[in-house]
Amino acid sequence: MSKLDHKRTMFRYKCFFVLMTAVAISIVVRAGYIMTVEHDYWSRVADRVKRDSVPVMPVRGNILSCDGQLLASSLPEYRLFVDFNAMSNSKADTLWDDKEDSICAGLHAIFPSRTAEEFRKILREGKSEQSTRCAIWPRRVNYTVYSSVKELPIFSMASYKGGFYTEEYNARRRPYGSIAARTIGDMFGAKDTARCGLELSYDSLLRGEQGLMRRRKVLNRYISIVDEPAVNGMDIVTTIDVEMQDIAEQALIEELKDPKVNGEMGVAILMEVATGDVKAIVNMTKCEDGEYREVINSAINYRCEPGSVFKPASVMVALDDGVCDTSQIIHTGGGVMEMHSRKMKDHNWASTGGYGDINLARALEVSSNVGVSWTIDNYYSKNAQKYIDGLYRIGMAEDLGLPLVGYNPPIINYPKLNAKGQPEDKTYLPWMSIGYNTQLAPINTLTFYNAIANNGRMVKPRFVRAAVKDGVVLAEFPTEVIKEHIAKESTIKTIQTVLRHVVSQGLGKPAGSPLFQVSGKTGTAQVSQGSKGYKSGTTGYWLSFAGYFPSDAPRYSCIVCIKKWGLPASGGGMSGKVFRQIAEGVMARDLVCDAADLTAENSVERIPEVMCGNMLSANYILTCLDLKTNIDWKGNYASGTPVWGSAVVDNGSSVTLRHNRSERDNLVPNVVGMGAKDAVYLLESRGIRVQVNGKGSVRKQSIAPGTALKRGQTCVLTLSITS
Repeated sequence: MSKLDHKRTMFRYKCFFVLMTAVAISIVVRAGYIMTVEHDYWSRVADRVKRDSVPVMPVRGNILSCDGQLLASSLPEYRLFVDFNAMSNSKADTLWDDKEDSICAGLHAIFPSRTAEEFRKILREGKSEQSTRCAIWPRRVNYTVYSSVKELPIFSMASYKGGFYTEEYNARRRPYGSIAARTIGDMFGAKDTARCGLELSYDSLLRGEQGLMRRRKVLNRYISIVDEPAVNGMDIVTTIDVEMQDIAEQALIEELKDPKVNGEMGVAILMEVATGDVKAIVNMTKCEDGEYREVINSAINYRCEPGSVFKPASVMVALDDGVCDTSQIIHTGGGVMEMHSRKMKDHNWASTGGYGDINLARALEVSSNVGVSWTIDNYYSKNAQKYIDGLYRIGMAEDLGLPLVGYNPPIINYPKLNAKGQPEDKTYLPWMSIGYNTQLAPINTLTFYNAIANNGRMVKPRFVRAAVKDGVVLAEFPTEVIKEHIAKESTIKTIQTVLRHVVSQGLGKPAGSPLFQVSGKTGTAQVSQGSKGYKSGTTGYWLSFAGYFPSDAPRYSCIVCIKKWGLPASGGGMSGKVFRQIAEGVMARDLVCDAADLTAENSVERIPEVMCGNMLSANYILTCLDLKTNIDWKGNYASGTPVWGSAVVDNGSSVTLRHNRSERDNLVPNVVGMGAKDAVYLLESRGIRVQVNGKGSVRKQSIAPGTALKRGQTCVLTLSITS
């Protein structure tokens, strides 16, 4: 048995000890070197691989219409970057050199406004600087564009290999474009903050709460560690109805563009009588290019002298105070009356010589300035405060406190009084009574008329009904009652009757409809030019019609205002015309035909009117209603090929649907009697451009039926609800 060689063993231990000591010393030296000389470099590296307290942005809530359609929603947008530091090895560099041309050509195809050479210059500069944040495109892009860039060579690789990465943002989009844009609101995209409208007013609900997380780079991959999860924002359900909004917007723009009107600004508000729900709100301003857009919410912040739509308020105060009644005769004479050394004139003083002797009700129907102003001056000139107190009592000066930034409450000031308690300016009350010396936004005027329609109950206009999250209602915003009664019941009934007569037999006839009764009042006021007065250069006019429909059981109230320059100017003929189109469009939309009623035994003879057009569609509907049809062709609705023709009711019990075989493809077809959908389809299928005016069925076509077909020609279709 051999003995242990102690000398040799100790020598090995000593060598091992020296080696380990040298390693330890080198580690300490290297650590010191890193902590001192290379401190800044490694700090930059650390910043790249970890981030503490990174905010996690919540998803902003949606803004929904009254029936749940999206009015504003958050969609992802991306900033695109390349981290050249992530590919800093020979293999990645070689791959980049091989694919650079393909990448630049691909980027040019995705972003045509920038050439491939421009992309090459940007990327090469980023590569030479070993940039960790080389921006591929200076602006945010949507998901489709991001996906296209992600498919390019190298960029399709993992971010820690190819270097391509993104920063994601929540972008605000409105699926219906500019509809109710100023009311819905907008965002400052770069700051991700609300700018106006409901977006701003309900920002605290929509925004949600930020979360926090940490990011660490582990084995060439970033991982996120969530400390506090983000709380997404709530959805808010508005009162806006998309279809009603579209009806109001199209009707107003059409009138503003009329050469006789050439309006500078237009406002239309549609409100539900019982609840105060604002179903549509349109604010159009003429821009420099001649187009009309929503630039400012004039419906809530454009205060001006309302004109004759103010007269019912003046008469209501007098009736409610019991100082007069609507049967009182007023001597308006030739339409001009001297009032405290200033002439009050009716609109027809020069043309027909005024209205002579009329009662107070008729004075409102024909909007007599003399009749209304004489009444207020006669009974309140010695007690002006009582009259203005009455205006406050009926809610004309009510601050509605709307949840929209920019709302301006009414201004109805008391006049300066002399020692006897009478106005120093004796003309103050007469002119106030017909809508001057006051400042009201359209929303306030409409709220007053809505109260009349609601039998004296004044409710606050409502824009938002509820806040919802994950299908659960978290907050409700019920209808707020401002005043249970703005006047005595008898006074309200009297004003309701007068407003109905304004449309049926007064100046408001253009706002009336043959399909249902409308109540309301016209207004035509000159626009003051500030210090320059009312007649500086071309006279400006503020044209209004405010009212409600149907008169016997009011469902909706509406106001239409148009600002224009020069004559002609008519509140009834211009604003009233828009009112009628809105009212008819809304009522037609709300008509619901119950198929059960049509098939009931007591309604056998109620066969619906069938217009000319696609008889396949008509046959399908009539069959669904269990009505007997007689056809002279083969085919069914599922086949899809149109069968053009007309219908005839046989003895009130069945319908014969005839195929019109006389139309040839090289001739302009006869579309009179068809609905817009069928008429446009039939004409455009033959290469004819179509322009549609009005609503209902086709009553007239500009190109006569049977005319030789010319490709590219335009046919104007005139539609009407009544025949």
